[in-house]
Amino acid sequence: MTYMFYLMIVVFILGYICIALEHPLKVNKSASALVLAVLLWVLFIFGGEQILVNTGNFHRYLEEFSDGTFSVWVSHHELLEHLGEISEIIFFLLGAMTIVELVDSHEGFRIITDRIKTTNKIKLLWILSILTFFMSAALDNLPTSIVMVALLRKLIADKKDRWFFAGIVIIAANSGGAWSPIGDVTTIMLWIGGHVTTVNIILKTIVPSFISMVIPLIILSFLMKGMVRRPARVEREDQSNPTTAFERNFIFIMGIGALLMIPVFKTITHLPPYLGMLLGLGILWITTEILHKSKHEEHKPMLTVVGTLRRIDTPSVLFFLGILLAVAALQSAGHLQLLATELDLHVGNLYLINVVIGLLSAVVDNVPLVAGAMGMYESTFVVDHYFWEMLAYCAGTGGSILIIGSAAGVAVMGMEKIDFIWYLRKISIWAVIGYFAGAATYWSMNMFLFE
Repeated sequence: MTYMFYLMIVVFILGYICIALEHPLKVNKSASALVLAVLLWVLFIFGGEQILVNTGNFHRYLEEFSDGTFSVWVSHHELLEHLGEISEIIFFLLGAMTIVELVDSHEGFRIITDRIKTTNKIKLLWILSILTFFMSAALDNLPTSIVMVALLRKLIADKKDRWFFAGIVIIAANSGGAWSPIGDVTTIMLWIGGHVTTVNIILKTIVPSFISMVIPLIILSFLMKGMVRRPARVEREDQSNPTTAFERNFIFIMGIGALLMIPVFKTITHLPPYLGMLLGLGILWITTEILHKSKHEEHKPMLTVVGTLRRIDTPSVLFFLGILLAVAALQSAGHLQLLATELDLHVGNLYLINVVIGLLSAVVDNVPLVAGAMGMYESTFVVDHYFWEMLAYCAGTGGSILIIGSAAGVAVMGMEKIDFIWYLRKISIWAVIGYFAGAATYWSMNMFLFE
């Protein structure tokens, strides 16, 4: 390996530390992520050709270098390919955040929050976790986590209490997404790739996924006590927000309906999910423009998509862009493929390989890890082999261990400004306990029930 190969690893680790120490360093994590991404791609351009030779990947791209230089190929092929995949996630995230913010500005979530009367921490934790678990399976864990954070803001006033509940929501969202073919991007990859079938992935992974959420909840039920403080409701029926009950309910139904229709849109058209999200956003945009056309001009900004877009947390979107581009550079340089090969060589046991992949997905984005595993074992295992099923579970739930290990975590981190170190101290232990409990459940079921 060249020194540039190892330098990329060192830079990634240093950048990761800067992101983790955002508050002590007083440097926004989005800035660190963007600088990290660009530095890794610069290092790849300067040493990438030799890196590919040493990692055995050069022959795959030999034809691409016919236009002159390696750097031209990187900018026109590899970087643009990754940017296209990342843009799909970014547009999906932007659309989901806008729809949720639009529903929230109409106070649409009162349909749910008015029905949750309890302020008991344990009861509320169970209600929100189970709601998140099943919503995530239908909506995908990313928009579900965004919806649940909006609900938490209506239910819990204290910031640290809300952070803790948001952390458990991340665990529940990732657990719920792992057992559904449309609940998580990695499960979608395995499903579309023909490695798992719908009924089988549900039957084999729903119990381990549920266990990964329930075990932490059971333990917390013995440790938590007290009540949450509900935020003071600001009645906005007056001229500050002239929405009627009909408008609130109508926009809520349309917003949730737009999110629910995304998997249907994808199944029917075979187009990427972000297009379904943009379609739903566009329909809501037209609807709110017509619905509020007679409203006073000073009230429209809070009730239309134009005004909502100004309130979207752009730094969080840029953080997502930076961290995914950084991981993409490692993927292009062969780091992740080499990691998968080393796991296969030194670990061997398929169950343990999946467990390690899940743990790594807390640090490195699970999408390229799963893509690497699919490339290695595509011709080795048949459809619905237990390796694919456990890979869906581990890659989906392992990301909960660190807050930037999953799309749901990144979204919640951005919306609530949760500190990386705080999450590591307060939430990671519950994610680890749930993760290993679910993995052990899957192993037991596969060994004694399905064999």
